[in-house]
Amino acid sequence: MSLLKNFTTVGGATGLSRVLGFVRDILIAGVFGAGPIADAFFVAQRLPNLFRRLFAEGAFASAFVPLFAKAHEKEGPEAGRRFAEEALAALAATLLVVTVVAEIGMVWLTFGLAPGFAAEPEKFDLAVLLSRIAFPYLFLVSIVALLSGMLQSVGRFAAAALSPVLLNFILIAALGVIYLSGVGESVAAGIWLAVAITVAGVVQLAVLWYVCERAGLKIRLIRPRWTPNVKRLAKLAGPSVLAGGVVQINVVVGTIIASLQAGAVSWLYYADRLYQLPLGIVGIAIGVILLPDLARSLAGGRRDLVDHSQNRAIEFAAALTLPATVALLVIPGPIIAILFERGAFDAADTAATAPALAAYAAGLPAFVAIKVLQPAFFAREDTWTPMWTGALSMIVNVVAAILLFQVYGYVGIAVATSIAAWINTAQLIFILHRRKNLTIDVLMRKRLPLLALASVVMGVGVWLAAGWMARWLSEGPSIVRFAALVALVAGGAAVFAALCQVTGAVDFRLLRRRSGTGTPGDS
Repeated sequence: MSLLKNFTTVGGATGLSRVLGFVRDILIAGVFGAGPIADAFFVAQRLPNLFRRLFAEGAFASAFVPLFAKAHEKEGPEAGRRFAEEALAALAATLLVVTVVAEIGMVWLTFGLAPGFAAEPEKFDLAVLLSRIAFPYLFLVSIVALLSGMLQSVGRFAAAALSPVLLNFILIAALGVIYLSGVGESVAAGIWLAVAITVAGVVQLAVLWYVCERAGLKIRLIRPRWTPNVKRLAKLAGPSVLAGGVVQINVVVGTIIASLQAGAVSWLYYADRLYQLPLGIVGIAIGVILLPDLARSLAGGRRDLVDHSQNRAIEFAAALTLPATVALLVIPGPIIAILFERGAFDAADTAATAPALAAYAAGLPAFVAIKVLQPAFFAREDTWTPMWTGALSMIVNVVAAILLFQVYGYVGIAVATSIAAWINTAQLIFILHRRKNLTIDVLMRKRLPLLALASVVMGVGVWLAAGWMARWLSEGPSIVRFAALVALVAGGAAVFAALCQVTGAVDFRLLRRRSGTGTPGDS
């Protein structure tokens, strides 16, 4: 299957989810602003998200997918099913213990995540309550991650990619009820939203379970046993806890430090949501597609396909990430204002969020590169190397965040996160190249500089156009301002595409012609 074809499926579904996520965040900004209820909810949401990234999408998925793909490819569907059942039993038992312990110790978990809240007892108590309500989402979505991994391993990407859409749809519905009932900026509104998170997890699990059964991947819950398969899975998953979730850990470190400054948690959250859009659509989507593809190619002894897939994935990621990075660096203020500035989110919040967005954007290519490079290790059942590179970058992030916070406040936290991502990326590239597991071909050496040049030229054009369109971007009805932003972004994208075609950075006609194939001749 073509990287482009699968990316279109996963990226399109992820894009829909992120668009709904923006609608959700716009509603949250309008209902809660950047006040104490918003701060408490974002901390409550951060806890299950952290553990989800570590145990499910991070550690578990990176270890489970290569092993399941190998069993399914080499030994047949029945062997894959047995392995999945053993993994499900082990995962469910582990998560049950984690959930019970977390619920009991939620006060200490919340204090560890947001120590600054302790100075405001009401906000701290609300964060604890909302965290207890939302935390069971971890158990539910982690099982969803296992089912998604099974589907992805056999080339079925759509249902797994669409699963987050359900979460955002349910949260939007809950926010609609909150708005219509007139209980915005209240404790009750925060509780309703936390309940909606757990309800969404139940719906996601039910839908993915049904899809797996329809796809012939029916599994049952068995008694947990310490089998050789589970032992191998645990051995690989252990280091992946850090390797797969280092970006999320860095964000959590930022949350801890930001809790010391009023409003900073919310400002960083809104900035994080914006740069996460291209990261999710590009980096995570390509990583999801690349891991099972590399695992199958390695199992079949096809080194040529491995090298080809890696080179085209890096090029593809750069072509989509570099222009997005430049745009977020050049016009962060108008983007924040037009998307979020309404209701309780005012101009002061826009001014505070914009520099944090620019700081995160500086690290966006590195964040994406990590997602694209790590599958090269995971597919070879090497989870230790990404763990050590992640550990070093995490130490850099903590030290830099503490130091820069003293000088630049919460913006220094975003800068530290980007610095850590670039250090992690540099390590991964160096190690892959040294092991001869990343062979940069002639096409990629030619195209990457041209993509960077096209992005810079586009950025200059967007900056000049934003100055000319300042009146339409900053004044008048929301629909006019939004249309102006869309026109500005579309114009920038058109300039970038034209430059890529003229310079040969991307041949769009060739891409369309070969999008249905996956041979090393593809561009």
